[in-house]
Amino acid sequence: MAALLTVKGLQTHFNTDRGIVKAVDGVSYHIDPGETVGVVGESGCGKSVTQLSVLQLIPSPPGKTVGGEVVFEGRNILEYEANGAQMREIRGGKIAMIFQEPMTSLNPVLTIGRQLTEMMELHQGMGKAEARARAIELLGMVGIPDGAKRIDNYPHQFSGGMRQRVMIAMALSCSPKIVIADEPTTALDVTTQAQLLELMQNMMRRLGSSLVMVTHNLGVVARYANRIYVMYAGRIVESGDAKEIFGHPKHPYTIGLLSCVPRLDECGKKERKLVPIQGMPPALINMPKTCAFLPRCAYRTARCEQEVWPELRPVADRHYVRCFDDIGQANVCK
Repeated sequence: MAALLTVKGLQTHFNTDRGIVKAVDGVSYHIDPGETVGVVGESGCGKSVTQLSVLQLIPSPPGKTVGGEVVFEGRNILEYEANGAQMREIRGGKIAMIFQEPMTSLNPVLTIGRQLTEMMELHQGMGKAEARARAIELLGMVGIPDGAKRIDNYPHQFSGGMRQRVMIAMALSCSPKIVIADEPTTALDVTTQAQLLELMQNMMRRLGSSLVMVTHNLGVVARYANRIYVMYAGRIVESGDAKEIFGHPKHPYTIGLLSCVPRLDECGKKERKLVPIQGMPPALINMPKTCAFLPRCAYRTARCEQEVWPELRPVADRHYVRCFDDIGQANVCK
């Protein structure tokens, strides 16, 4: 099966007074039709910037995508002009994005209805009446009651969870092939989080679309993702099927992430202590050529301190790791 989206060697840099920040440094990944992909890692690892780079939404200046390819439908869409007609056709129409904070993503001076109908009029050529009827239908689909009345409300008249539902409705309004959800449940209570995640999953199945979930929450990707990409310091350090990543993590960073997450299926009768990852993520200016995780790694060796950070290498079927040694843990509960 051919990949729906293929990213090759993506590089996005930010010019600052202190130097060049290599926020995305040679990231390569792919998304297959109809699958859910999780992208996880600490804040500042490059998760969101990678997805914004795909859609050419990086503010310039100070940011700029300086290398790589994003192949969608056989074309490198990074060759399109960022604000040109070809790129505008892709954004929303074929690749949609659910942004992290709905209150700042929704326009406060336009009604919810106008923000929903604008996309359908632009990408699908609907008339105003047809687009309004479809918008009311979408509000019902995402669980907002009495959509015929609420459609003329403004964003501030909705709760945080309902604004996020509106964002989901907007992303799905044109039946895109790929939906990128950037921390879609941030600042929501756990009940609302669960409802929205189930809603997104069901909508993806109905549309046959692919979903990219950018999140800190490992529990979310464990439940919903088919494949996982773990990012650190602007690079992917481990990738593979969700069951393989959670059952047999190979990179010390992935092991560290899993070790500091509480689990319901604790191993043994003794209470398992949560083990934090010591230290802080590196500043992405003047990065050393050695492994970026080296100062925080509990498994580091002399080789790690002397040699260049390796490329991703296969350790199992569809399982890749950016590390010299096969560290691995059969079960991180131990």
